[in-house]
Parts: sequence; C-alpha cells; structure tokens
Amino acid sequence: MTTARPSNNATRADPPPVVYANVEAAAARLEGVANRTPVLTSRMVDERVGGKIFFKCENFQRMGAFKFRGAYNAMSRLSEEQKRAGVLAYSSGNHAQAVALAGRLLDVRTTIVMPGDAPSVKLDATRGYGAEVVEYDRAETTREELGGKLAGERGLSVIPPYDHPDVIAGQGTAAKELFEDVGVLDLLLVCCGGGGLLSGCAISARTLSSECRVVGVEPEKADDATRSFRTGTLQKIENPDTIADGVRTPSLGEYTFPLVLRHVDDMVTVSEEAILRSMFFMWERMKIVVEPTGALAAAALFEGAVAVEPSVRIGVIVSGGNVDLKRATGLFA
Repeated sequence: MTTARPSNNATRADPPPVVYANVEAAAARLEGVANRTPVLTSRMVDERVGGKIFFKCENFQRMGAFKFRGAYNAMSRLSEEQKRAGVLAYSSGNHAQAVALAGRLLDVRTTIVMPGDAPSVKLDATRGYGAEVVEYDRAETTREELGGKLAGERGLSVIPPYDHPDVIAGQGTAAKELFEDVGVLDLLLVCCGGGGLLSGCAISARTLSSECRVVGVEPEKADDATRSFRTGTLQKIENPDTIADGVRTPSLGEYTFPLVLRHVDDMVTVSEEAILRSMFFMWERMKIVVEPTGALAAAALFEGAVAVEPSVRIGVIVSGGNVDLKRATGLFA
C-alpha cells in the first residue's frame, strides 16, 4: 500500500530543473510530429478495480513507446553544428529506437550503444531507423563508460535516456495529453526506471490536476528509485535482473531524483510474476500488445499495490509495446 511522501525540504527548496512551461514548449515542438496517443477504457477493468480507469497508450506512439517524445524534443534543440556532428545515445532498446527515428526525421547521424542481450526486435528496429549500433557486454563495461568514450572520440552530443531536462519535458507531454483528454484524476500510475517519464508526468499533474496523487511503479528486483524515495538518498542497482528491460537503469539521475522527491507522492514495487500476469491480461483481455515495462503501472493497479477508493478516477501510463514476441511467448509456457 502507499505511504506518505518522505520529508526532504532541502531538496525541494532547490530550483527545479524542469517546470511545466518546459513541458508546454516541448508539446509545441512535438505537434504534428509525435502521435497523440489514444486513451483506452475497459468496463471489465473498471469493475475489477472499482473505479474509472484511463489507459494512456504510448504503445501506439511512433517507434512504439513514449521515448520518442523526449528524444525528439531534445534533439530538435541542438545547434546546427551539433546536428552536423551527430548524436550518441545509450539504451536497452526504446530510447535507442527513439533517438534513431528522431535522427532520421531531423537528418542527424546517430550512434547507439546497446547491450548485446537487448531484445532482438529492439536491436533490429534501431538499425532499421538508420542508426549505427555499437553492442557491448554488460559484464565487461557500462553503457555510460563506453558511450562517453565514443562520444569524446567522435565529437558527438550525448542524448541520455532520462537524465536531461529536454528529455524530461518531452516525456511530460504524455500526461499533459492525458489530462487534456480526460480531465482531472485522483491517481496517476507511472512506471519508473531512471525517472524521466515519472518526473515529467508528475510535473504535468501538479499543474493540470493538482489534487492527483502520482505514484511511480518499479519491479521488486529493480527498486532503486523506491529506496531512494524512501530514504532521500540516491540508491543504485547495477544491471537489475528484471523482465522489464526498459527499467534496467542503475539509479535515478541528477535531474530526475530531485524532481521525483519534489513532485511524486509515493513509489511502489511489483513482482516479476505480477508483471507477467498483467502483461498477459492486457494482451488477452484488453487486446493491446504491451511490453513488460509497459505493463508495470497496470500491474500495481491489478495486484493491489495501491489503495483504491470506490469510484476514483485513475490514469495509467502504458509506456510501450516493443515486445520480443518470440521471447515473450516462451514466458507463458
């Protein structure tokens, strides 16, 4: 169940790196470029939960995930000199595809550092968008170390997957659209890896639905953000062993950590089994394809990780749908 937000007045007193005006500016840049993704409802889910649930389906975003919003917003703000030199990103898959696609749209050369064990569908799609993919072994190096080395050698601008003000602002446009489409909410559930989507959506919530409780959701096996939130001290987990590959980040970032402390009301975790059950339910009963990370926020709702009062209005960010079908179907055997 959810608990009260920890006290961290010193952190919240610092100037925020991203405010709602940045989200509004990002929305203007994304107008006509990003998809305004649908909001789905389900009477069956409403009856099961006891409220009115709104699923913001970023699995229908360009390249299949919310990551396109932040990548395009950040890359569109580069100088012409930076665009000519090219961009480097590191990612397990969705940010990789987002940067690669944004690069194709903006005519920017992209180099992406990806783990060799990333889902093949994400590796193939990243190459398909025209990026150079540099694979690495998680056991031998970190993506940040290899990415920094390559960027320095080649003179590339680094677009990180979450810890960048323009990336955070871009991700916040997902919740902006949700509130514009459905009105005020009592609760907003958002998956959390490095905190870019969570902090961006929380910023939007504070302006557009000020009484809405914002709760981040992590896998139990990758609970660094939850422990950071509880203690007020940044916690890390290197290469967390979770099926939700989109949240295998070591920690919250320099920008996202204070934003989460400032704007998020609580953090909860769900088991690997809960993630799989929720993903399968959404495939089979809701008829939408989501990846494990995309089912995280829904899992918190379906499994009772958050307390739900009768007749509440709840938003659920479905973060992506880039699932490796060959790998995923084997999980249900």
